[in-house]
Amino acid sequence: MKKMNRRTFVKDLGIASAASALCMAGAVSAGADETGDFIAGKYQATVNGHNAPFTVTCTFTERALADIDVTGNLESRGVGAWALGKLSRSIIANQSLNVDTIAGATISSFALLLGVEDCAAQAGADAYLLDREAEHVVPEAEYTADVCVVGGGGAGCVAAIRAAQAGAKVVIMDKVDIIGGSTNVSGGALNAVDPYRQEKQGIEDSVEQFYESTFTGGGEKGDPELIHFLTDHAMESVEWLENLGCAFKLQVSSATGSLGERSHYTAKPAGVGYTDTFRDYFDLYPDKVTIVGGTKAVELITDANGAVIGVRGEHKSGSEVVVHAASVVLATGGFGANIEFRQSVNDGVWSEVTLDSGIGCTNINPCAQGDGLGLAEAVGAELIGLSDIQLHPCGTPGTGLMKDVRTSGRNRVFVNVDGDRFVNEGAKRDTLCKAIFEQPGATYWIVVNKVRYPNLTDFDKDGQRMGDMIALGNVIAADTIEKLAAATGMDAKKLQASIDTYNAVVAGELEDPLGFQATNSNDVQLVEGPWYACKKVPTVHHTMGGVRVNINSQAMTADGEPIAGLFAAGEVTGGIHGNNRLGGNAICDCMTFGRNAGLRAAQNAGFGLEK
Repeated sequence: MKKMNRRTFVKDLGIASAASALCMAGAVSAGADETGDFIAGKYQATVNGHNAPFTVTCTFTERALADIDVTGNLESRGVGAWALGKLSRSIIANQSLNVDTIAGATISSFALLLGVEDCAAQAGADAYLLDREAEHVVPEAEYTADVCVVGGGGAGCVAAIRAAQAGAKVVIMDKVDIIGGSTNVSGGALNAVDPYRQEKQGIEDSVEQFYESTFTGGGEKGDPELIHFLTDHAMESVEWLENLGCAFKLQVSSATGSLGERSHYTAKPAGVGYTDTFRDYFDLYPDKVTIVGGTKAVELITDANGAVIGVRGEHKSGSEVVVHAASVVLATGGFGANIEFRQSVNDGVWSEVTLDSGIGCTNINPCAQGDGLGLAEAVGAELIGLSDIQLHPCGTPGTGLMKDVRTSGRNRVFVNVDGDRFVNEGAKRDTLCKAIFEQPGATYWIVVNKVRYPNLTDFDKDGQRMGDMIALGNVIAADTIEKLAAATGMDAKKLQASIDTYNAVVAGELEDPLGFQATNSNDVQLVEGPWYACKKVPTVHHTMGGVRVNINSQAMTADGEPIAGLFAAGEVTGGIHGNNRLGGNAICDCMTFGRNAGLRAAQNAGFGLEK
């Protein structure tokens, strides 16, 4: 297997390490008598990860690397943070730095390897760990299954589990090594009409209202039959997940652009509540679901009649992998990170904006390349709505990732660089982003206060702490509005007027000229400091177009005929969300149509009863 030089890689990415020997309890200084191969002790190195610097602490005995501790890292849970744990265990098990990195978390992987190498150098063990070979896991050349799921993100995991529950033997083929894909870094909101939770909060809602907000919010371009299926079965998805062991908070809220107060959030932050649940299932039932990671699907295999009967893939080692299956489910995600492709089809709602590298993406880069579109089209599937690309107002400048203070939830004010409110904070995502592009620098500040962050140390719903955001320079804090304006360059009088107007609307004393309505049960006035400001930009978030599917999640031809053996679910599909997906409807889509695709695929393979 071809190995990448760690130092060249991290140098190219600007990842440097600042290593320092640490004579902690039990550590032996460099001048001590060396009675073994290594200098026993604990050593530290600070490296720059994907999200922020983190410290690697390695414990060496005289003969081995005994422990790697990366506690305190701020890498994304379920992605970088998960990869650090897996890679650490592999390094220790192999006593080698020549282990396979984690596809999908490359920067985090190489940062850890560099940190361990620096610690090893302090212990006199670097040559040993660099010279030793490691075991490289290569998948089998052929697999036989009832269902092959291409893509191990949210929709793919759900489809695989549902098919397995029906009795099918399942293989998941995914080009990265991380279960859950971009669901790991999602906001985690799942919309569903939930009488139990909503009634306790005094929220009036109905499936009919959910349907109408989804249909009209999507510009009345979505397929009514698919939307009805989504909204009718959304609560079943919540209950199904709960039965798998996924815990939800008792209070529902509103995702950005949800157009309703029906967004469910898991007890764990962001999307990790879902992906941890999926990992637990796969660990519990390895005989039901086989995961072939690091393997990109390159071709759908068909028989003489055009029915899909398998998948041909290429592992990162270069070896070919073939999965024979009666049913195939495409769950490869969208194409938001494929800059060339997304701009080539960008003649819809964002035709006036060049979606080049200057616009980031919220999804994990390799998980949002649109691979499934080409696979489906090659076997006759119709692709629809590709120009329907969604931008989100919660992008981080420079990357487009959704980090730090989020736009979801309530009790936040959007102001431009001068301090003026410029948009109804509760509007649709496309409305919000279009308003942002009209502001100076096409950017804005999201301003919150102690209502959202009572202290610096508690984790918010996304697993982040205000103290960390401030320390990293991503959020500006101040005790008063005047000081916040001075620190951000805003006009203090304008910023105060924006807060005053917002508070008057919440108090029912003023009708907002921008259209914001304080109809959410969580809306309160923002009065006391400390105050926090976080700069945001629009970012590519979701691609509504994709493979045309019917109510049975079958991939369809342009003539309206289902392609035998081929199913699809999640962001790879088109037709559900129209030209604007509501916040909280993507996870709902993955869970609801993922379950549907998995069951239908299992039925096509001759199964159907839960076991």
